[in-house]
Amino acid sequence: MTDTETIDETPAARAARFRAEAAARGIPAAEVEAYIRTARPAVYLAPDGPGPVMALTGGNPPLPEGAPAPAAAFVAAVDCAALPPGATDLPLPTEGRLLFFADPDPGSGAVVADAVRYMPAGTPLAERPVDPDDGPGTYRRARLDFCFYQWSWPWREEDDDEESQRAAELESAWSQVVGWRPHWRFQLGGEPVLFNWDPVEVVRDEVPLPVADGDEWTLLATWRGEDDCEELEAGLFHWVIRRADLAALRFDRVYVYVDAF
Repeated sequence: MTDTETIDETPAARAARFRAEAAARGIPAAEVEAYIRTARPAVYLAPDGPGPVMALTGGNPPLPEGAPAPAAAFVAAVDCAALPPGATDLPLPTEGRLLFFADPDPGSGAVVADAVRYMPAGTPLAERPVDPDDGPGTYRRARLDFCFYQWSWPWREEDDDEESQRAAELESAWSQVVGWRPHWRFQLGGEPVLFNWDPVEVVRDEVPLPVADGDEWTLLATWRGEDDCEELEAGLFHWVIRRADLAALRFDRVYVYVDAF
């Protein structure tokens, strides 16, 4: 099966092929199902992907007339209507745009009231020029297309014990099923990639939620700054949100964490 043929494969079909590949390797079915239960679906965007256009990154932010100026640099505007239905397990809006903002401050993490803005469909938007002497700065402009969607798993420390070896075998089976994937630049949902610290674990420690309310922190998005962010040689920008806040389109308590090396 070619890479383009697997791009639009349903999660159920992909899971069936994964189970078959794992069985062929002699991995017990119970371990396969336990592994699948830890997976979270995510959407990945990349420059010059198979389409359609889903996001614009960098440059001047598209804002309504009279909207307050952002306190941080504009990262991306994601077209929610272009996202494949059910491609993540997040209660994302089905229309409108999500605007993401963050400054290149590695190792920092904080709840930021203006890190994500939601623009309902039909909202007139115009680029807001950023004053280079007074504004938060800008990143290089890029267009991101729908690239692929697939499961992601929590990060695991490498070890030589039997459990880690079996996890590595499961990851190898999964890689065999999904094949080669283009290098992505923006992720929605799923588990975070990381250089140093898991942003979801960091915010859980710093801003614990009441046990009784049943809410949880979850990864909303990750951006690989790379060449579009001159300030960092390699930076991962993470936005973490309470699931209840996302469902209510409440973005004043988003936690932003920048990881770099």
